[in-house]
Amino acid sequence: MATRRAFAQEDTDLNTASVTSSRVKEYIDIDLTFQAKPTSGEIFKKKDAAAVKQAIKTLVMTNLLEKPFDPFFGGDIRGQLFELADRDGSSILRDNIIDNIEAYEPRAEVLDVVVDLYPDNHVLNVTVKFKVVNTEEQVEFTTRLSRLR
Repeated sequence: MATRRAFAQEDTDLNTASVTSSRVKEYIDIDLTFQAKPTSGEIFKKKDAAAVKQAIKTLVMTNLLEKPFDPFFGGDIRGQLFELADRDGSSILRDNIIDNIEAYEPRAEVLDVVVDLYPDNHVLNVTVKFKVVNTEEQVEFTTRLSRLR
């Protein structure tokens, strides 16, 4: 039994013709400083890589159980300050950050996450390197948490 396939008139030359499609998607978020433009009174906006970077910063800095009805949302780096500082803690924190970005931020593709613990100085450094989806732009976000006193 031979299989017959029916193609539309436009599909007759699929082996030689290339199908090209392009779609530009712009990522826009409001600026979380909520500063208004002096001329129009509108709130400033963050676009493209800056918007994704702001979203990742918010995600990483949110504690677990801080967002109602979503107990697994957040990187929980502030909660990590009160845990024992060892290699297992930094790898757990790293994996938690990667899992959260993959689950909650579809606009970013994680390239690398580096967690540096300095227990003697009560300092925690987190560096997230990511690529904005649908672009070739690579962005690096670094935050440092330290004890105040």
